[in-house]
Amino acid sequence: MAGDSSFDVVSKFDQQELENAVNMTAKEIRNRYDFKGTEAAIRVSGDVIDMEASGEERVKAILDVLQTMLVRRKIDLKALKPGDPRISGKIWKLTATMQQGIATEDAKRIAKLIRDSGPKGVKTQVQGDELRVSSKKRDDLQACQKLIREADYDFAVQFANYR
Repeated sequence: MAGDSSFDVVSKFDQQELENAVNMTAKEIRNRYDFKGTEAAIRVSGDVIDMEASGEERVKAILDVLQTMLVRRKIDLKALKPGDPRISGKIWKLTATMQQGIATEDAKRIAKLIRDSGPKGVKTQVQGDELRVSSKKRDDLQACQKLIREADYDFAVQFANYR
């Protein structure tokens, strides 16, 4: 395999960019007129984002602002998995999680797509929460990347370690 080229199919995001997006959202809801006098707040801890506001529509508006900020920070919205708004006392809460890593069954689906529709001579290997794709020809790898991009998965997909 010394002559093989390869790349990894991953599903990751930059934690610092997530925190920047949450901070920008918090600043936006502090300054927006429709949030004046409401108990609106947003916090992040690890991969979990907690939003709370005085009404169901307000908490959904916070989620909308967060999605806008994530797009500006170049974080794929497929990584964001929002829950349903719920009431806790007088406050409405919404919890969203950020998904990292490709599940084993999803990696197997990508590998099957490459095996069935991709160029011959391309090898795939599941490595934890990543998928390694290797071939002797770089053109075959680029064709595989195009194939993966065109398949619409419900999780974020990036390519890393292209060598």
